[in-house]
Amino acid sequence: MIQSVQENAERLYMPGVTYTEKKQGKIRMTEAVVHMASALIPLGNYVTEREAAELLARARGLMRPDPHAGADGSYRVRSLYFDTLEDACYFETEDGVDVRDKYRIRIYNGNAERISLEKKSKKSGMTLKSACRIDEALCRRMMAGQGMFLTDAQMEGNFLKEASAKEGIEENRRRKELLRSMRERCMRPAVIVEYLRYPFVEPNGNVRVTFDLQITSSGDFNAFLDRRIGGRPILPNGGGILEVKWDALVPEYLKQGLQMNSLQRISFSKYCLCRKYNVYGGIRL
Repeated sequence: MIQSVQENAERLYMPGVTYTEKKQGKIRMTEAVVHMASALIPLGNYVTEREAAELLARARGLMRPDPHAGADGSYRVRSLYFDTLEDACYFETEDGVDVRDKYRIRIYNGNAERISLEKKSKKSGMTLKSACRIDEALCRRMMAGQGMFLTDAQMEGNFLKEASAKEGIEENRRRKELLRSMRERCMRPAVIVEYLRYPFVEPNGNVRVTFDLQITSSGDFNAFLDRRIGGRPILPNGGGILEVKWDALVPEYLKQGLQMNSLQRISFSKYCLCRKYNVYGGIRL
């Protein structure tokens, strides 16, 4: 039987336990935190619109905006997730399988000039990410569901050969590795996840706080690279997700200022939630 995210949270994110995330060669502690509120949807709790506004105001007074954020302190994230024909990624996440992968293409602020292909892996609470750049032509092939039919020759097209010289042999190898893995698993487009992120950083402890608001789901894969796309909100009443990450410690003034002692760790999957709450009325089996 499929377990809910709340059940997974109780099993995987126990109070007093620290989990780690490996990022760019460093070990980075990470936890998702939200206020304990009544679950209005079947995938756990969320930060309400009022709570998000209050905590955003507190974060602006305590931390620096991420340098990649825009003038208003935010940027928009859009990801096209892929899954197998049997929806293995979806069910592995729902069931809390210890070792699992997700594949996605990601752009920021609707900008198709820089497109990233990523694999996000989880094992025993640790998150590992592998990413590389792809060009628009390859992205459109994958948007159309042709990724599972790519030949080795197509994977080593002009862009990949040029990228080897420009970006290095390692990224070129990683790109082909990701594409071949997706081909072997017959992965096809599953859902588009988009949200507005307000990121903050604090050098003391290398703390990163993000507020993900306006989370929407879309099945319009052909519009993925458009400047703007339509989508269905997946959280009611302007709710969002607050996430905190750090390397060594969280300064006490941040814990108090962001009311972290009153926040509860949970496991939250935007991918699963967007598969359940999309314009088709839910995951199509």
